[in-house]
Amino acid sequence: MTTVARTGSSPESDRALIEGILAGEVLAFERLMRQHNRRLFRVARSILRDDAEAEDAVQDGYIEAHRALRNFRGESRLSTWLTRIVVNQALAHRRARRSAADTDTDLDTLPDHGDDDIARTPETLAMRAELLRIIESSIDRLPEAHRTVFMLRAVEGLSVDETAAALGISEGNTKVRLLRARAQLRESLGQHLGTLLEDVFSFDGERCDRIVARVCERLGLTLSVPPNHPAQDEQPAGPRH
Repeated sequence: MTTVARTGSSPESDRALIEGILAGEVLAFERLMRQHNRRLFRVARSILRDDAEAEDAVQDGYIEAHRALRNFRGESRLSTWLTRIVVNQALAHRRARRSAADTDTDLDTLPDHGDDDIARTPETLAMRAELLRIIESSIDRLPEAHRTVFMLRAVEGLSVDETAAALGISEGNTKVRLLRARAQLRESLGQHLGTLLEDVFSFDGERCDRIVARVCERLGLTLSVPPNHPAQDEQPAGPRH
């Protein structure tokens, strides 16, 4: 299974990738997708609350980015630019399928999932999976504005200014939304939240491979490395995300 590369990159490495992509190097575009897949999937998922739709939004975002890359001027980080594109795609997907039945109800108050029971949960794989399900469900119940900030700041580790730039909001607003999201989640999840965040909305190699393969197919590009074969240019990603 292909590893998922982490998203840490420098302006120099970003520029090298961009130059390679513009020169027609498929491997460079694959590397860009693998570096940003996890973050972009998570932010799309935070808006759409559906794995399949989030994958579609990320793919559409990459298609748009590939076509617009020649106009990228480096005024923001490449990751921020890509995040803005995917956020817009996710919002477009949500508008396309929104109906009266899909309108959110009151999401300001999270339901009680029984914190006392969670605190006594044995550390087994089965219970860990159940806790992750509860965490993901609780995050899904956050108001969208809080949910997306939470995913970028608390789960993906973006800075306040990066999150604000990616979402087109002020830094002050970013801080307020994160505080409110944490308060709402803390009410139902207690101390378990911090230790399990790394596995929230798991992004495994199979999903990464699938997104890369489908985007390349839509763009008429030939994969340099077949799916499920480790790419030589990737660095080990450590624990699964």
